[in-house]
Amino acid sequence: MPPLEIAQQGYFFVGGHYYDAPDGRFMAGQMYVEFQIPAKQTKPYPIVFFSGGGQSGLNYTGTPDGREGWVQYFLRQGYATYVLDQPSRARSPHQRETGEQSRHSVARVEQQFTAPERSNLWPQAKLHTQWPGTGVAGDPVFDQFYSQAFPSLASFPRQQELNRDAGAALLDRIGPAILLTHSQSGTFGWLVADARPDLVKAIVAMEPSGPPVHDNVTKGAPDWFEDGPFTKPYGLTAPPLTYDPPLKDARELKFVKQEVADAPDRVRCWEQAEPARKLVALQDIPVLVVECEASYHAPYDHCTVRYLRQAGVMKTTYVRLADLGIHGNGHMMMLEKNNADVAGVAAKWLDEVM
Repeated sequence: MPPLEIAQQGYFFVGGHYYDAPDGRFMAGQMYVEFQIPAKQTKPYPIVFFSGGGQSGLNYTGTPDGREGWVQYFLRQGYATYVLDQPSRARSPHQRETGEQSRHSVARVEQQFTAPERSNLWPQAKLHTQWPGTGVAGDPVFDQFYSQAFPSLASFPRQQELNRDAGAALLDRIGPAILLTHSQSGTFGWLVADARPDLVKAIVAMEPSGPPVHDNVTKGAPDWFEDGPFTKPYGLTAPPLTYDPPLKDARELKFVKQEVADAPDRVRCWEQAEPARKLVALQDIPVLVVECEASYHAPYDHCTVRYLRQAGVMKTTYVRLADLGIHGNGHMMMLEKNNADVAGVAAKWLDEVM
């Protein structure tokens, strides 16, 4: 593969605020941003990469077995790239006053990300084949991946607020952009777009945080699923989203649950009671939701799509990779053996909608 020609690269911080503590004055909430501008920038809008829970921008700059990552892929396609570390994580400094932190255990990472086929906690888990290695601790690829796991703020609502504000500050600085989100950061995409709808030209949501309203708990056979905590009072997020008719309080949103699931290996979705309010800021933004065949998201990403469309986000495209002949992927698709094939799905869609 020919070397990449980069015209400009560097880093900066956005967001953040000063605050006073007993031992002095400090800053919190700032977000690290690393950018690269290709010499042949043929695409009009850059891509902003948000990583998911316990992860950092490293998810996109390479793979734990040494291959090129999605940043290099999209640079070769002619996109400028902006890779982020969430506030209070990795290269975005954490201050204890911002909140307590939590972390992912080895067992959780193996079960959800790298070797779900060994646990079979959801019906599709047995289909996982794309992780480059055994996916368990002691394997060199797993060890490289787990070495880059970071503590996260324990409060998911606080994470959403910080990333909404820092993401909006980034767009204010760089101008219109495409948001590429993954997993936990899926909520950030909706919130940043709600805050800056004129500056978000498209959202590529790779298995975004879901399902709507209630978390899903995977239990294994025979029942497989049950509702978890009520974590998204605004349907897709904990912080407010703009609805029409307007809301005075999240409690005005009324939710109902499907009586029958769309398929036996899928959860029953929560959605708005009719007549549904509309997500007015998102209505004109093209959205791509990508679902992997073997991921723990496979039972419920369709619920996110149903919620978006019911709320008037009709430019939502739903892609199940298996329907395109791309099989065996788990939740960390950007690091798996066929990561370029998955990136190609997003690139093709962007060419169509841009």
